Amino acid sequence: MNETVTVDEAISKGHRMITYPVMVIMFGTIGITLYLGSQKLIPAWGFLLGFILAFVFAWLWWSFMITKWRLWAFDNVRNVHELNKRAIQEKLIWSNNSIFGKTEIRTTKEVEKLNTLSNKFNQEDFFQDDLTVADETIIYYSKSKNFVEMAIMLGCLGVGIYSILIGKSYIVGSILSIIGVFFGYKKYKDATNTEPQIIINERGIKTRSTDFYSWNEIENEDVISKGSGKNIRYYLIYNYPDGSERLLIDNYDIDIKSLNQLLILYRGRSKKTISNR
Repeated sequence: MNETVTVDEAISKGHRMITYPVMVIMFGTIGITLYLGSQKLIPAWGFLLGFILAFVFAWLWWSFMITKWRLWAFDNVRNVHELNKRAIQEKLIWSNNSIFGKTEIRTTKEVEKLNTLSNKFNQEDFFQDDLTVADETIIYYSKSKNFVEMAIMLGCLGVGIYSILIGKSYIVGSILSIIGVFFGYKKYKDATNTEPQIIINERGIKTRSTDFYSWNEIENEDVISKGSGKNIRYYLIYNYPDGSERLLIDNYDIDIKSLNQLLILYRGRSKKTISNR
């Protein structure tokens, strides 16, 4: 067992083996279908067949190759808990209880090897501190993200006003104007909000909607995504005594990968501090 590959390296290889080829297969098959259709080389029902085949071919590639990646990654990476969490976050694999995960195609030999590798989950991940990270991190609303979205909403307001005054489309114009004003003002408030939204350090976490809780009071902390495409949303979640947090972080000045790394790092520092006492 050669545990010299980092989590980042394993995730990058997973995207090269799976994510990028899946996209090429899917969009390539769709592109060929559209070309053949434009040349009148396939009947009308061929478009539907082409789209179905694009999904099937892409899924078959994922089903075969994800097992190959699992065997390599979980054999060569030491911190398998972090690797599993990152792989789920980055859409390489499905969550452990997902029915879609059962579509992975494995030989008997591969199943036996994966069962052997699963024993690695019985040990805790090795903690390596990152001294470039401060003792405490404070996360705010992102000014740039919110100002950009505010500008879009002002554009929506402008279209609404134009529709009313020039196009005489009062209903559509009114709806667009209301949406533009409401969400534009909301994005302005977020962009100019200077209050900390998340405070995290080796002692614990505090968010804008929950009190401070120490790491020994917190369980199952994670950064998750819900939805897909343009409707995807990211949340910080964790359980604390008599409650749980589920905080939308889309418009904060941090990304899902960085926040997840902070959760791992500060909890690790907490454990290290306790063990050194």
